[in-house]
Amino acid sequence: MEVPVIDLAEFESEERSKAMSRFHQVCRKWGFFWVENHGVDVALMEEVKRHVYSHYDKCLKERFYDSELAKGLGPQTDAAEVDWETTYFVQHQPESSKEDDLGLGLEFREAMDAYVSQLTKLAEKLAELVSENLGLDNDHLKKTFAPPFVGTKVAMYPQCPQPELVTGLRGHSDAGGIILLLQDDTVPGLEFFKDGEWVPVTPNKGNRIFVNFGDQVEVVSNGLYRSMWHRVLADKHGSRLSVATFYNPGGDAIVGPAPKLLYPGGYRFEDYLHYYFGTKFSDKGARFQAIKEMLE
Repeated sequence: MEVPVIDLAEFESEERSKAMSRFHQVCRKWGFFWVENHGVDVALMEEVKRHVYSHYDKCLKERFYDSELAKGLGPQTDAAEVDWETTYFVQHQPESSKEDDLGLGLEFREAMDAYVSQLTKLAEKLAELVSENLGLDNDHLKKTFAPPFVGTKVAMYPQCPQPELVTGLRGHSDAGGIILLLQDDTVPGLEFFKDGEWVPVTPNKGNRIFVNFGDQVEVVSNGLYRSMWHRVLADKHGSRLSVATFYNPGGDAIVGPAPKLLYPGGYRFEDYLHYYFGTKFSDKGARFQAIKEMLE
């Protein structure tokens, strides 16, 4: 299965209606996709990747291979308990990480800040499109998440001598909202579970950004748009870069299914039948909404 590609330029064209319909199907059936014409500066994307590689080589690579996990990798390794990765987290909103305990350096932090600022605008655009496709106010998801928590997990999945013994990152769904991934150009490993099989996400090409939904989008959409199980495989031939930025609800945000998307409940079936006989050949969605309004 080939991962769908969403071209954001189509949403500004005469093909917008068709693009919205296709986007709805991709969100409903996949929950993950590539985005192109996303408006994020390509040179900035490359600069961030360059800094991640450099920081890994200088600060993390030797430490990882000296770790108990790397030195002890063997048949006795419990793959259900460990991940073959080296990672750190940078917070951007509502407060940014002030201290440079990670040794990133000023240039790296400035490049990351500029990149995430543009990426946040992309996340907000996607949130608007998702809300519109769900039949909600365009700012519904943005308001639900407000003030959003935005943070970036930077990870390297080091070259692994025995990848059959361990995963880069164990299978999981993401807890938050909209995840935007800048990933490696050459080394594979990311896989999503769909329709009973693992779907590999190819290395980045064409300066695209990869997007997947977290659990909170599934909750707000009342299960229509799902967060998907995914994992990262370790690789014998190279180290894989991953820069995942999370556009999540703020810690105090109250999250729940959008009331408009919920089925009516608490009615007598006889009352439903009375209404049904007068609207049998009408749209059932409108009928459900009318029943909900009757109960309010």
